[in-house]
Amino acid sequence: MKQNQTQVEYTAYGTGYQVCLPMNLEIIIPSDEPVRLLNAVLEELDYRKLTATYSRMGRIECSPRLLFKVVLYACCRGIYSSREIERACRENVNFMYLLEGQNVPDHNTIARFRSQHLPEAVEDLLQQMVQLLVAHGEISFEESAVFIDGTKIEANAGRYTFVWKTRVSKDQEKLGNKIVTDLPLLLEKAGVGITVPKQITVQQLKKLRKKLYAKKEDHGIAFVYGKGHHKSGLQKAIETINNWLERLKKYNLDIYICGDRNSYSKTDRDATFMHMKEDHMKNGQLKPGYNVNVATVSEYIIGNYISADRTDTKTLIPFLEKLCKKHPVKRVVVDSGYESEENYHYVDGSEQLSLFVKPSNHEQKKQRKYQTDIGRRENMPYNAEKDEYTCAQGKQLTAVSTKHRKSETGYIQEVTVYECADCKGCPVKEKCIRQKKTDKTPLEDRVKRLNVSKYFTAQRDAMEEKISTEEGILLRINRSIQAEGVFAMIKEDMNFRRFMMRGKKNVNMEWHLVSMAYNILKLHHKIQSGRLGTHLVVPKAA
Repeated sequence: MKQNQTQVEYTAYGTGYQVCLPMNLEIIIPSDEPVRLLNAVLEELDYRKLTATYSRMGRIECSPRLLFKVVLYACCRGIYSSREIERACRENVNFMYLLEGQNVPDHNTIARFRSQHLPEAVEDLLQQMVQLLVAHGEISFEESAVFIDGTKIEANAGRYTFVWKTRVSKDQEKLGNKIVTDLPLLLEKAGVGITVPKQITVQQLKKLRKKLYAKKEDHGIAFVYGKGHHKSGLQKAIETINNWLERLKKYNLDIYICGDRNSYSKTDRDATFMHMKEDHMKNGQLKPGYNVNVATVSEYIIGNYISADRTDTKTLIPFLEKLCKKHPVKRVVVDSGYESEENYHYVDGSEQLSLFVKPSNHEQKKQRKYQTDIGRRENMPYNAEKDEYTCAQGKQLTAVSTKHRKSETGYIQEVTVYECADCKGCPVKEKCIRQKKTDKTPLEDRVKRLNVSKYFTAQRDAMEEKISTEEGILLRINRSIQAEGVFAMIKEDMNFRRFMMRGKKNVNMEWHLVSMAYNILKLHHKIQSGRLGTHLVVPKAA
């Protein structure tokens, strides 16, 4: 080994390198490389909103425009770590090409760029890209439709750091009962004669503690600590109340953080514990994550909605409101997970929107077990004039009352209750009436009841006809290709299965970056395959 090979700088074979490497690195990049397309597209964007996030007094280490190109191209290559991006900038010719000869940014610069600057501008940059695709005829709201689908992405949070709202509520109630029980004896030992109410609040506890501290000052009582010292009754009372207040404060904070959710993670408070489709342990374990909803048009992502709600039904309305403010949305195609009466009512009240949703019982209705179930409303003839159903034994179920149900979002559903006048001696009663374990009434004393929402039933029946048309079938086929294909490509090709950052704001930024990278790759694939300008996939005739 030569001496200069063991030195700090390895220059043993440095002569003649310039002959091997071209002065212009662009020469060795293939003409059909996606990095060229990414560079060309991103040059068309306006970065004023991004540069406005920088302080005028500070020094910009690397151009925000170039940093954005580097970070976005890293997403295209499935690189999400700041340190890995820095290494790629030093070793990968494509990244060097994007830097345009500027110094390689270190991982701290990249991390600050993503956490402090991009969250304020990334959504605007995505919308600029969408408008650019619209201008070039790649996105058409007239010829295509808005396809919406959701998936659950694991959060960057501890799997065993969850807080359950029900558990906290029980502990809070248990502590409240303990306070009411123990406080009279505690005050008696402290020499304080105060009547304790059956229910005591935090404010009452604080006032009581204030009185105890006032008694300490008036009598000149000194508190003692450590072994060998006997604490007075007053000191024990104050310390116990302080402990209670700290615990109540923690319980109230936990319930406040949960809000409408049933749980949250201590390491990422915005994340909710959900069942993931990708379960590598195959034990159905709950993991902290986010419900990611994506809207696609002409195979491109036009908008995102990040939610902490585990179900999709409550995400459709706020997502549509967000999309309609930015785009001329007309036809909306979703899967059965978004079906609800509230969503039907929202779209029904809009002159702009036309909804295509597969009813949740669409596939079940094809099964023999469903069709032969005599207890189901769908299998009972309905007389609209008399407003009554007829059961398998020919007996009528008439409307006896109307009740209203209020959802978590405030929507009020009207439900009509139908009841059979006489079910005694029915030979098929066990098949017709489903009895739960919690039902205390014996089966022989029960009658058949149906809870029917007439509005929801009418909307579902109309939707069944709508999705069975030629247009409906074509849009349903494209939903599975375009919407579900997005998640397949992002998870498999781009290797994005878990968020790197924490907090809804940073998670939203991270997913918007992935969405823009997806659009670049999708545009590249359509160019290379000669599919430019195609908006819907038309199945081949059999």
